[in-house]
Formats: sequence, structure tokens, C-alpha cells
Amino acid sequence: MLVTGASRGLGAALARRLGRAGARLALVARGAEDLEALAAEIRATGGEAHALPGDVGEKRDAHRLAGAAAALVGPIDVLVHNASTLGPVPLPLLLETDCEDLERVLAVNLVGPFRLTKIIAGAMALRGHGLVVHVSSDAAVAAYPRWGAYGVSKAAQDHLGRILAAELEGTAVRVVSVDPGEMSTRMHADALPDADPATLAAPDAVARKLVTLIERPEAFAPHGGRVELATLPDEEAP
Repeated sequence: MLVTGASRGLGAALARRLGRAGARLALVARGAEDLEALAAEIRATGGEAHALPGDVGEKRDAHRLAGAAAALVGPIDVLVHNASTLGPVPLPLLLETDCEDLERVLAVNLVGPFRLTKIIAGAMALRGHGLVVHVSSDAAVAAYPRWGAYGVSKAAQDHLGRILAAELEGTAVRVVSVDPGEMSTRMHADALPDADPATLAAPDAVARKLVTLIERPEAFAPHGGRVELATLPDEEAP
């Protein structure tokens, strides 16, 4: 299993839960120190986790990360695209966003997931099994001022998933986008520093629902669909 953006927030919470559930984890993030610490924590509790520092927004990293992940944990049967960037903060108006900043947001949030899926999903199809999860946002479907670069990237990512699902129809590879809702994370604090953390979901609670979906995607995730994790049953994962 390969999880990007795994060093903190939802990615780290998901990795901890999947590790406890027995998944063999390849974890990707730019923050090498935090990623190594998380992998060590999971191994200390009996799980299997490997830290693969890298930047999904960089073309040169894609094949290296995918190859290393397969070498360490075997064929990738679940690919979770969780890595994201907001772009510059405080969030600027879209018309005041530098073109280079928009390009960087698209590289991380859209092109990076496309590259990794392109490398990995073909083998999934040949094996007749696989799940690709795009972690989306309500900014993909609602137009929020100052969330332009991020919202555009997430809307495009959702549609990327729908197209991939249509093209993978009949292969038993499922593609789904999930909206985790607002969470108490560093990214949310960077975007909305005045938000009250007490009103936001804990990443671990969201990760619990995402594990439920990963374990039984056919029950909760229509192929090519978009799922709001808040609508899933609150089942405790192992």
C-alpha cells in the first residue's frame, strides 16, 4: 500500500491505523525527518512501514518512489493520493496568484497523482485488483474566494478520477475521490488561522472512516464517484 502526504495530518493518522490493521506500508512525503519518525513508530507497534522521502510534484521522483515502494512492500494494491499543497499563504485572490504558484499547486495536487497512477494502475489492472483513492475537498465543488489554485486543482483531480474510472471499467480497479471534511491540521491552520480547532474533525476520526472505505470499497465507494467521509458509518477499525 502506498500513501502520499503521510508525514502529518490525515496521512499520518491513516498510516497509523493501516499499520495497526496489518497493511504493508510505503509512506511518501517531503518531510524526511517526520516521515522516518512515523515509520519507526508504526514498526515499534508491530506494523510494517517504510519511509520514502520524495516530492510527488517532481517528475524525477515518480518512478523512483513507485519502484521503491513495490520493492519494499510488494505489488501496490491500494494507492492513496493524500499529498496536497495550498500554494502561498495567506491565500491570495486567484487573479493575484502568480502563474508559477498555480503551476506548483497543479504539479502536486493533480499531475503528481496522475503520474503515480499511470505507473501503478496498469499493474493493478493486470492483477485484476486495485484501489486508487484521491483525497479531495469541498473546495473542488464550491467556489471559495482565495481558494482558487487549490480548488481548481481538486476539481481537476476529481474529474481525473472519473475519467480513469471510465477507462478502467471492467478491470476490477476501483477509483474514488473522498472528501474528508474540515480537519484540525496544519494545512487548515495555514489557510484559516482564526478557525477554532474545537469545531474541526480530528484527523484520526477521519482516518478511521477512510480505513473503513479502503477495507470495503465496494460497499461505500461507487466506482468513479465522490464520497463525503462524514456520511460513512463510524465504525472502529482494528
